Amino acid sequence: MTYDLLKFGHILGAILMGAGLVGVWMADLRSRQLRDLRQFAEAVRNIAVFYDGLVVPGALLLLASGTWMIVAFYGGSAFLEIPWLAGMVVLFLAEFIEGNTVTRLYFMRLRRMTIRALAEGDFTRELQEERGKLVPSFTHFLDLPALTLIIALGALKPDSWTLFAAGSAVAVATAGALTYWIPRLYPWGNEHPASESCD
Repeated sequence: MTYDLLKFGHILGAILMGAGLVGVWMADLRSRQLRDLRQFAEAVRNIAVFYDGLVVPGALLLLASGTWMIVAFYGGSAFLEIPWLAGMVVLFLAEFIEGNTVTRLYFMRLRRMTIRALAEGDFTRELQEERGKLVPSFTHFLDLPALTLIIALGALKPDSWTLFAAGSAVAVATAGALTYWIPRLYPWGNEHPASESCD
């Protein structure tokens, strides 16, 4: 019964985190399409709502239930000998750390800069430069491919590291392609109407 409850909590955590990351993705994509400051600010606010309301609680629930299951049912550190489980743990911890040190902090800075821009009445150069940063864009675009790989490992339970290695390569390549393609599809910076007023 304990295992079933923990498994349910783990699945619920994955659903919450996945829903939140999809919401962040859509709100971020919408913000890149907008040229009206107030609409842009609303999209950025929605990113924070999805992160704080769904992604973070889901990640904490995954962390708690996953740790409990590993300690109680997979022999603690013995999980390192199980490729699919060790792969899930490695990916989750990497995403958890990255999400709270790069991506989430980036969106928090973006929101603060957007609030300042609203007070000034126009997009600021600072906001445009922050929006164009590549590293936080890459880590943001890596979130969903990495979560997909985590789910694949848990569902397929491979007995080798092949899926982990191949899936990681595909996830990084996908994030790299999106980091290159999305900003060109919805350009910011010099092509933004506010850039002329900032020169």
